[in-house]
Amino acid sequence: MRPSGRQLNEMRNVTIERNIAPQAEGSCLISFGNTKVLCTASVETKLPPWRRGQGVGWVTAEYGMLPRSTGSRMRREATQGKQSGRTQEIQRLIGRSMRAIIDMEALGENQVTLDCDVIQADGGTRTAAISGAYVALSEAISWMMARDIIKKNPIKDNIAAISCGIYQGAPVLDLDYIEDSEAETDANFVMSGSGKIIEIQGTAEQNPFSRDELNQLLDLAQKGIGEIITIQNEALAK
Repeated sequence: MRPSGRQLNEMRNVTIERNIAPQAEGSCLISFGNTKVLCTASVETKLPPWRRGQGVGWVTAEYGMLPRSTGSRMRREATQGKQSGRTQEIQRLIGRSMRAIIDMEALGENQVTLDCDVIQADGGTRTAAISGAYVALSEAISWMMARDIIKKNPIKDNIAAISCGIYQGAPVLDLDYIEDSEAETDANFVMSGSGKIIEIQGTAEQNPFSRDELNQLLDLAQKGIGEIITIQNEALAK
């Protein structure tokens, strides 16, 4: 039995609230159970110097956890003068995941910056951030097209992410914090709407896992990501 009482292949309740930050070109609040992430998308017509003059755009991301997103207050990284290695790794993951489903030529010489701020953490913050960033990005692209900044939708496919793991000997879907902290294996999967793999991050926290167990985790991830994509599409259709 999982601590939450969920079935092995059962996700937490996932909700997406759009237009949560009206001044941004795209935004949403995504919740995976008690994990809540505010995602915003900002459009800029100015590219980084190394990207200019090539006729292509750029999508990048920043990630952060607010001081009371966890059980005790953490210091803002700005007050420490540098980002942690974990923060840098996650925001790079979000950025490259989004770029995998964008036609940079269709985006033109424009940049979209995705900010993912964790306001409450209960496991799976990076996967929630990726899944929410897609919705914010989609809103920003619609905003650009409505103003003739771009002529063609550069988004090639949906993208979503989910965590899976081996907990008490069983493969489970969508780890919350309790499961994540005690899991024998912890893995994050990023996939497209067409079912293609964009990235897999998997670690044996206690005992090595087998090829068969990896396949079971992948099957669970594909199921969960399919459910998230349905929720994304329903939110964007409203």
